[in-house]
Amino acid sequence: MNRIEKVFQNLKQNNEKAFVPYIMAGDGGLKTLAEKITFLEKAGATAIEIGIPFSDPVADGPVIQQAGIRALEAGTTLRGVLAAIAEIRPIVHIPLIFMTYMNPIMAYGIGNFISDASGSGVDGLILPDLPAEEEEIIAPIAEKAGIEIIRLVTLTSPLERIQEIAAKGKGFLYAVTVNGITGARKGFKDELGKHLERVKEISPIPVLAGFGISEPEHVIEMNKHCDGVIVGSRIIELFQSGELAKVEELIASSRIEEIKL
Repeated sequence: MNRIEKVFQNLKQNNEKAFVPYIMAGDGGLKTLAEKITFLEKAGATAIEIGIPFSDPVADGPVIQQAGIRALEAGTTLRGVLAAIAEIRPIVHIPLIFMTYMNPIMAYGIGNFISDASGSGVDGLILPDLPAEEEEIIAPIAEKAGIEIIRLVTLTSPLERIQEIAAKGKGFLYAVTVNGITGARKGFKDELGKHLERVKEISPIPVLAGFGISEPEHVIEMNKHCDGVIVGSRIIELFQSGELAKVEELIASSRIEEIKL
């Protein structure tokens, strides 16, 4: 059983919600990656989404774009990230999921990338620029190697599209909560809760909400409607400012059902 399936099976048995933080590999230098991953695991993260720096990140907002630029300027490469993951994998027990784009993978070579990612201990891939119609170029190879392709649905995905994507889903389904790029938001559309519940009814696998979630209140609210959250830009900002206690606070909020006033 893939680590992602196993961790969600455990969450379901314990009636718990998932919290998946996003970090950019190489932001602060690759030497900091192991330190961040072990900190997040100790803080209670369910899994960790690891961004691969790329020059044209079409789904990412300013915070993650800047993190990617810093990582590239520090000399971070996909090969270097894979080597760093391989080094830390023996002491990290939670799933590690790459968020990247098809261009770096195709430049590396799809077969070589999947082989090296599997050997390094990568458990899943999030590929925002890979449409369902084109996923055959990588999904069968990845899933044969034990790497789950995490598929995304958006607020504008028609019902039939959500059904099609959910039916193929592995690991968990990534429900994008805003129209646009990543980045902290003050609030969300009124209908978001109903949308997440509709996706959850359709999906045979857990549904996690992501994009724009930045405060404990957001985490608590989203968790009323789905199986957990993914938080990116805010985690990067907090690491940048050294506010690690607030990272722990965000992760801990996934275990709160409501705020007591």
